[in-house]
Amino acid sequence: MLPVLVLAGCGERPQELAHSKKDSGPAWQGAANEFIAPGWKAGDEQSWERQMQARAQNQNEYLRTGGAAR
Repeated sequence: MLPVLVLAGCGERPQELAHSKKDSGPAWQGAANEFIAPGWKAGDEQSWERQMQARAQNQNEYLRTGGAAR
């Protein structure tokens, strides 16, 4: 039974996307819909940079636990 399990992995086919990824433009251009973050304006690169910095700081566990206050 062991040889059957070993050979079962040899028949795996390559996993590739059926379609190619298209470049949709710069990330800061974004979408104009109701799902954008408050304080961010679609098409404004500096506003996008500030929003990304704020998100990064919100995910910083060192700052969230009060480690920076020491």
